Amino acid sequence: MTEHRNRLGNEQSPYLLQHATNPVDWYPWGEEAFRRAREKDLPLFISIGYAACHWCHVMERESFEDAGVAKLLNDAFVCVKVDREERPDVDRVYMDVAMMMTGRGGWPLTIIASPDGTPFFAATYIPREPRFGGPGLTEIIPKIVELYRQSPGEIARVTEQVRASLGSPRTPPPDEPSVSLLAAGRDALRSQFDARNGGFGSAPKFPSPHQLMFLLRWWRRAGDPASLSMVTRTLDAMAGGGIRDHLDGGFHRYSTDERWHLPHFEKMLYDQALMAFAASETYQATREERFAGLARDTLDYALRRLRGPEGGFYCSEDADSEGGEGRFYLWSVREVREKLGDDAGLLIDAHGLTERGNAIDEATGEATGANVLGAGTTLDALASSRGETVEETAERLAGLRATLLEVRESRPRPALDDKVLTDWNGLMISALAFSARALDEPRFCDAASRAVDFVLDTMLVDGRLLHRYREGHAGVCGNLDDYALLVWGLLELHATMQDTSRLEQALALTATMLEHFSDAAGGFHFTPDDGEKLVARPKEIFDGAVPAGNSVAMANLVRLARLTGRTELEDVAYRAAGAVSGSAKIMPSGHTFALSAIDLLVGPTSEVVVAGRRDTGDTRAFLDALATAYRPRTSVLVADGATARLAPWTRGMTADGGSARAYVCRDGTCALPASTPSELLGQLDRESGLTEDE
Repeated sequence: MTEHRNRLGNEQSPYLLQHATNPVDWYPWGEEAFRRAREKDLPLFISIGYAACHWCHVMERESFEDAGVAKLLNDAFVCVKVDREERPDVDRVYMDVAMMMTGRGGWPLTIIASPDGTPFFAATYIPREPRFGGPGLTEIIPKIVELYRQSPGEIARVTEQVRASLGSPRTPPPDEPSVSLLAAGRDALRSQFDARNGGFGSAPKFPSPHQLMFLLRWWRRAGDPASLSMVTRTLDAMAGGGIRDHLDGGFHRYSTDERWHLPHFEKMLYDQALMAFAASETYQATREERFAGLARDTLDYALRRLRGPEGGFYCSEDADSEGGEGRFYLWSVREVREKLGDDAGLLIDAHGLTERGNAIDEATGEATGANVLGAGTTLDALASSRGETVEETAERLAGLRATLLEVRESRPRPALDDKVLTDWNGLMISALAFSARALDEPRFCDAASRAVDFVLDTMLVDGRLLHRYREGHAGVCGNLDDYALLVWGLLELHATMQDTSRLEQALALTATMLEHFSDAAGGFHFTPDDGEKLVARPKEIFDGAVPAGNSVAMANLVRLARLTGRTELEDVAYRAAGAVSGSAKIMPSGHTFALSAIDLLVGPTSEVVVAGRRDTGDTRAFLDALATAYRPRTSVLVADGATARLAPWTRGMTADGGSARAYVCRDGTCALPASTPSELLGQLDRESGLTEDE
């Protein structure tokens, strides 16, 4: 008996390849599917997900691998599979429709559309049979078939409404970017803060790194200790909870409970990048070593598990293995005792393991006997109960974790989605480059440089970015996030290395972004003006798991304007901020990266020019001093001939004989040059009205 193969077998996406042997006659997104739908007058069944998604796997096992359901789907529809990570433009359009029709979104996303792609039905996960008080696929499909055949007027009415809504989205009127808007963001987060468990809101709880990054900026601006406390409490709770992999590092996608205990187990590249960035900034702000350790641990996980041999970073590790979610990560008390012997009790207490199991089944609410390594007895209490120092107990625990990691490595690993995406790599490059200077870890800078060179070598073609690379094949038209997030990475690399070529690359990509993505109303469309024409041209302004391209582009434009003196870039940023500010005023917690960009835009900012040879010790001393403190509104340039070409305003800033010196500039005015790092830091603190203690 030959294995069934549908049309997905030649695709690059690991998610699509997972479905290549389904009995469902899947098409990839493209003209062939649309042509087939038009010729047969069949609606499109569009299923959108991603390789690491647990509920996507559940729907595949229940329905898409079932011959009976497959026959229903094949007879009624032209079926299209979409990898949301490979085609985020398609996903954005249809997720907007799902939110509009049902008030909720998520993956797998299920869309039924007319042959031209206009939706008339939207849902997320649908079980095979009726469950949870809702219908199943076997019930829905015949009803859709009947509606499509017998009530074409009703289908036409719904699709016309959808098109009208997508064509005229309801957006709040523009507002002025201001400090009062930043204060509203801080107040909104404070009202949602979970003081007991850290984080914001209740279950489920998602990592919130860009919310933490905004609160750090408000703390720096307003001297507000409560904002800093929200950051440290949240990072400590996540670092100690089950959402973190205590054996191999890195963070899982989100927690199903309010305590950060039981996660959905997929590990995404963007979460590692953003969590490491937030932890490194918090280390700068507090100088508390545990946050530096958290950043290093998270980045080291990404370097070990998600980096390809060419230097680019892969998308994710799956939630599932051996046919179930989280099996790779879970432990019974019996197994831990067998593997660790007499010392097992220390690890069991430290991570809250129980005979009954602390991993509660999400669907049934029942204990399973399995445990996730989470938060248990504190290190201080463990040390005291054993008559040891904290350092001795910590060392013993580290050894026990290393033993369990070795045991876990013998288990079948979760699947790896080995796509390389430009935008997510931009995030990781940003985190590596920033952490390299904040933590004084040159190896992170080396990894960032290698990654950005790989992306530019493989996915920049004739000045335009592509979105996806896998196994020697680059493709898919670049989107706004690809440009904005990669430029962010280049700016962080420039700040760390002071390599002028990185600034040049950032300026070139920004020019392309302005040419092809700009919206006359302010801000940027997600797709280019010469890209594929979808049902609608999406424009994303909300900061979700990944900050919106509009938010990142705003921050980039301000930084580039302040570095180069090109005020027209700041004008574009100001218009973009106005377009976002109206929505941010209504729901500030959904726009926290945009608020961080507005914090930079409204200033005041400081531009520091270090005049001296970049390879000398005194120049390095200035740069090292600047890297140690948390100053998110300070930009740094080393002045030389190449710098003056890109930033003409730095001409005339020179070293003092053979010794470097530094100029602090604000609002177009520069102070007398500082000759020592301590003098420079004193000038910066006087300019900002802060002392070193603050």
